[in-house]
Amino acid sequence: MKSTIEELGPTRVRMAIEVPWGDLDHAFGEVYKELGKQVRVPGFRPGKVPNRVLDQRIGRPVVLEQVVQHAIPEVYSEVVRENSVHVLGQPDIEVTRLDDNDTLAFTAEVDVAPKLELPPLDELAVTVDDVEVTDEEIDQQVSVMRERFSMLTGVERPAQDGDFVSLDLEARVDDEVLEDGTTSGMSYEVGSGSLMEGLDDAVRGLSADGTATFDTELQQGPHAGRTAQVTVTVRSVKAKELPELDDEFASTASEFDTLAELRDDVRTRLQRVKTMQQGTQARDKLVEHLLGAVEVPIPDGLVDREIEWRNRAMESELQQAGMDWDAFVQMSGVESREAYEAEQRTQIEEAIRTQFVLDAIADAREITVDNDDLSAQIMAQASRSRMSPEQYAQQLQQGGNIAEFVADVRRTKALAQLLEQTTITDASGNVVDLDALRPQTVPAPAADAGTEDAETDDVTDEITGTDADDAPDAEVQTAVAVEATEGATEDSGDVAKG
Repeated sequence: MKSTIEELGPTRVRMAIEVPWGDLDHAFGEVYKELGKQVRVPGFRPGKVPNRVLDQRIGRPVVLEQVVQHAIPEVYSEVVRENSVHVLGQPDIEVTRLDDNDTLAFTAEVDVAPKLELPPLDELAVTVDDVEVTDEEIDQQVSVMRERFSMLTGVERPAQDGDFVSLDLEARVDDEVLEDGTTSGMSYEVGSGSLMEGLDDAVRGLSADGTATFDTELQQGPHAGRTAQVTVTVRSVKAKELPELDDEFASTASEFDTLAELRDDVRTRLQRVKTMQQGTQARDKLVEHLLGAVEVPIPDGLVDREIEWRNRAMESELQQAGMDWDAFVQMSGVESREAYEAEQRTQIEEAIRTQFVLDAIADAREITVDNDDLSAQIMAQASRSRMSPEQYAQQLQQGGNIAEFVADVRRTKALAQLLEQTTITDASGNVVDLDALRPQTVPAPAADAGTEDAETDDVTDEITGTDADDAPDAEVQTAVAVEATEGATEDSGDVAKG
């Protein structure tokens, strides 16, 4: 077999491949075997029809066509493998020569990953924000905890913002009652704006058993985009009473005896969150520096194909939700579908460039992925997905995503190595030690520390890709880098995969 590879541009090649007839024996054998099962010839048992009889019965051109269809994928894959070509997507195949009992020749044009010229990576440095916790931030977190211990008490007065009301709702379109727009006994916080436009204005000022009617535009369901007439009836009004902010509240809401101790604990937790955010910021700035320092061409059509794939997926989701693009655009707050796609294009292009750069760095440093790397990442991802590692691994295998997963782990290791070697300082010039971000060093949260705990744990998940309590014993640099490579994969659907 002969093959030549011609570069058509920085991201596309043409392979010209010639296959001697003798190399097609396997393809002929498979084709004749399948045809022998399908074709019935008098005097011969199924599967025992001689090849020459099959040629006569079916026609030699038909046999050759099937041999070509069978052989080309195998030959193409062999050429790609032997020449270590990082192909992207499916090739455009053209048979240029088919001489019976002589030669099969074809060309394959395909997008490939660009060859990048990397800058020096030995003295990287980034600056992140200082860690500063203000009294206002502590007050906000304590207020959130205070809200959790509030009590609702029935009141004999009109509803006002902050009250909780029990509502009956009935929506009509053209005097037809909507089944999915009717409910009773629903609890709603006045002024939250969380249900439908116009509801707060209608409810505000109503006492128990008061009724009002208002118009609103439906956002979901089969009548999305239509104007509905909604009748709301208030069944009860309850005011929210907050506990006194004192030592008794502190002992009730936490493990601490005094309010001062509780505030000190909140300060410590907020400081830990912001320290973790420094790691995230360092990662983002490092990626931003790499993208600015390396010219990364993107294959023609790669972004378009990804946008097309996303649009099809979005249209399917919208259809299931009973919505269309116009309703989605209005609900999401973007100016238009064009603006939405423009934003998507920008995100996808950045994700592709990030993948290419990290792949190039991994290649240059000959980074490999071993079983420990895969196990740690599977544990992390399984924890974030709220499933067992076995279930997550099975999901990867069933979805045919193992190769993409390995590529992502390799990118994570490449970024982790760079982050470990990068000098990170805060705005005041202090060196930031990423070892402080190790999940294992985080103290266990208080049993009833409340919303602030949840926020802290969520930030831990974002940084490490794991729950703080279940974090694998891995290098902290790898943990911090996980989210960057995950973000590229999630944004692009691994559009740069081979």
